[in-house]
Amino acid sequence: MILTPAVHFFSKKFSIKSSQIGRNLLTHLILAVFTALVHLLLFVSFTSLFAGETGNPFSFKEAFARLLFTNFHFDFLVYWALIGIFHLREINRRFVERERETARLALETSQLETRLAEARLEALKMQIQPHFLFNTLNSISVLMRDDVITANKMLIRLSELLRTALKSESSQTISLQEELEFLRGYLEIEQMRFQDRLTVDFAIENETLSAKIPNLLLQPLVENAIRHGISKRAERGKILIESKRNNGFIELCISDNGAGLGSSGNSNNGIGLKNTKERLEKLYGEKQKFEMISGEKEGLQVKIKIPYEQ
Repeated sequence: MILTPAVHFFSKKFSIKSSQIGRNLLTHLILAVFTALVHLLLFVSFTSLFAGETGNPFSFKEAFARLLFTNFHFDFLVYWALIGIFHLREINRRFVERERETARLALETSQLETRLAEARLEALKMQIQPHFLFNTLNSISVLMRDDVITANKMLIRLSELLRTALKSESSQTISLQEELEFLRGYLEIEQMRFQDRLTVDFAIENETLSAKIPNLLLQPLVENAIRHGISKRAERGKILIESKRNNGFIELCISDNGAGLGSSGNSNNGIGLKNTKERLEKLYGEKQKFEMISGEKEGLQVKIKIPYEQ
C-alpha cells in the first residue's frame, strides 16, 4: 500500500509508448529492482520492531538476505503486474474517451446532415409554391379577357388556397386528406378555366386518408397533367387520382388522357416533376418509387410509392 502510489506515478511518468518504448522499458526494469529492494527493506524494518517482543535474537542482515533470496522475484513481478494494470487502465480510459468523441462527432455530423436535408427540402417546397401561384395567376389573367365574373371567383378561391398553404408551410408532411382538400381547391380554379373540358375523378381508399405524405405532393403532378397534357388538346380531358395501401406502403397514381410524353418530352424537366422526385429521394431514400408511364398514343401515369406512416 505504501509503494503502490509510487509505482502508479512511475507508470504515468514513464509511459510505455511506441516512440519511447526501449528507454522506458529499461527505466522500469531499474525501478522494478529498486522498488523490490525498498519493499524488502521496509518489510525487514517493520519486522525488527516486533522482534524484541518474541525474545529471539534478530539479525537485520540475515533477515534481509533470506527475503532477498525468497521474495525478491515475487516483488519484481508484482511491480510489473502493477505497471501492466495501470497501463491497461490508461489505454481503456483513452479508448472510452475516443469512443465518446467519435459518438459526439457522429451525432454532430448527423444533426448537420439532417439540417442540410431539411434546408434542401424546404428549398424544393418553396420553389413549388411560387410556381403554383404564378401559373394560377396566369390562368386568371387569361380568363379576365372573356369572363370577369369567373376570374373574380378564381381570385377568391386562390386567396383561400394561399391561406391554407400558409398554415401548413412549416411542415414537410401532412395527411393525405389535407393534401386532397388543398388539391380539390386548386382543381376548382382549373375547372372554372377549362369548364367542360376538364373532368377529375378520385379513387381514394379510406384507410389511406390518414397516411402521412409530403406537403404539396399531388398538386404539382396534377398541374403538370393539366398544363402539359390536357391544355394542349381540344377534346375533353380526364384526370384520375388514386390511392391504395399495399404491404406497408401507400401507392398514389395520377393518370390523364393528355398528350403524354411523346409530344411534351420536356415535361420530365418541369419543376413540378423534378422537385417531386428529388423530395421523395431525400425524404425516403431507396424506400420510395417514382415512375412515369406514357401511353402509346396518349396519356400519362405518374406513380408514387412511399412507406405508409400515420
